Amino acid sequence: MSKISYYTEEGLKKLREELNQLKDIERPRASQAIAEARDKGDLSENAEYDAAKEAQGLLELKISKLEETLSNARLIDESQLDTSKALVLSTVKIKNQLNGMEMSYTLVAESEADLASGKISVNSPIGKGLLGKEVGDVAQIKVPNGTLKFDILDITR
Repeated sequence: MSKISYYTEEGLKKLREELNQLKDIERPRASQAIAEARDKGDLSENAEYDAAKEAQGLLELKISKLEETLSNARLIDESQLDTSKALVLSTVKIKNQLNGMEMSYTLVAESEADLASGKISVNSPIGKGLLGKEVGDVAQIKVPNGTLKFDILDITR
């Protein structure tokens, strides 16, 4: 059974670019490596040939998985999103009740998560804890060393 995933326009563009890179550049490179190894003689004792064939197999598997991901990808219509609750593509400003630190995170699909740019997956513990919350709510998020409590300060798109 296929799993549908939701992406922003930017996220879908990155997936397509990666797939094109693999098909247009990496696949011909792998074929070339196999051809060069084949030209070196006896294939039964040619470790370089075996390694090139294995690398090609892994590349084809990666291409296949990426094609499947893209076929099950759905574009999120940002104009239709509810801004009263924390949902995918919401930017949520939170305050840690323990230390008073304020942070802003944008909730995104798992493949688009990038903590350095403030994008966290809706499947992460914090992402799951923020989903569905409204301004003024307290999100209690279980982490390995206990439970963190965050005040929801603001939700924007």
